[in-house]
Amino acid sequence: MSLLSRKPQRRTALAYYATPTSDLENCACAPRRAPVKGEMDVIGVEGINKTVGPLYWYSSMNNLNDPPNWNIRPNARADGGDGSKWNYALLVPMLGLAAFRWIWSRESQKEIEKAREAYHQRTAAFQQNLEAKYHAVISEQRRAVAQLSLELEKEQNRTTSFREALISQGRKLAEERKLLEQERAQIMQEKSQLQPLRSVYLNCLEEGDDWQRRAQLMLKEVGETLVERQNIYCSLVLPRSTRLELEKSLLVRSSVDPVAADLEMAAGLSDIFKHDKHCGDVWNTNKRQNGKLMWMYLKYWELLVELKKFKKVEKVILEK
Repeated sequence: MSLLSRKPQRRTALAYYATPTSDLENCACAPRRAPVKGEMDVIGVEGINKTVGPLYWYSSMNNLNDPPNWNIRPNARADGGDGSKWNYALLVPMLGLAAFRWIWSRESQKEIEKAREAYHQRTAAFQQNLEAKYHAVISEQRRAVAQLSLELEKEQNRTTSFREALISQGRKLAEERKLLEQERAQIMQEKSQLQPLRSVYLNCLEEGDDWQRRAQLMLKEVGETLVERQNIYCSLVLPRSTRLELEKSLLVRSSVDPVAADLEMAAGLSDIFKHDKHCGDVWNTNKRQNGKLMWMYLKYWELLVELKKFKKVEKVILEK
């Protein structure tokens, strides 16, 4: 539908401002006009120069119900009038908005630059801190690696020394084992060679033990006779003839008994009868407290019996 077919409507000043300029210029009811000298350039919010044209009024757009002074006339000055107070009504808000936009943009840019600079500073400080920590960690790890390498080298050297010591000890033990095996073989060979002598030694030892038992029995009897003889010698009431008979019997036995003859007891008995004059005190009732030399001879004869036994065994083995 074209603009000519529309019904004319009553428009106020605000409705006229809301109508696009292109529609007003293309409208058939609006007269064509040349550019007016009163046009002015205003910087919009977006920073683009926009041309605000003069106010065109059509007679049907005035509110005829209102008084004439209240109507907004488009160009009253061209007719020689005083003009309208609404001609520059939007200039101050638009200039204020543009100034606010410019100031706000500038302050925002300053804040952005300040925030960017603070961000760069924080980033640089954080990066420096990270680099310092990284270098510190790397240095610490390098020191730890160096220390561990030194300890590892020490452990390797100690392990090598232990291994060498074990090898040398093993060789030494092998040599000692070889020597022990040789000695064992030699001992076994000697044992096999001495096996016949073992039976001879055992037989001689049995014979020596038998001779030792007979000699000890004889020494026991001789000792009891000597104790009785010394008791008679120390007694004040027992007859002297009894002592002489005991001495005579001991001398005869020492010359007749082969064991006594081996021990050469005759010379010892003669020495006892001649020199042993020791007696206990007057009130002594223990016979074994009398005499000194006879006890020495009895101990000597016991040791001589032990020696004679091994001498006999040695003699038999050497003869074999």
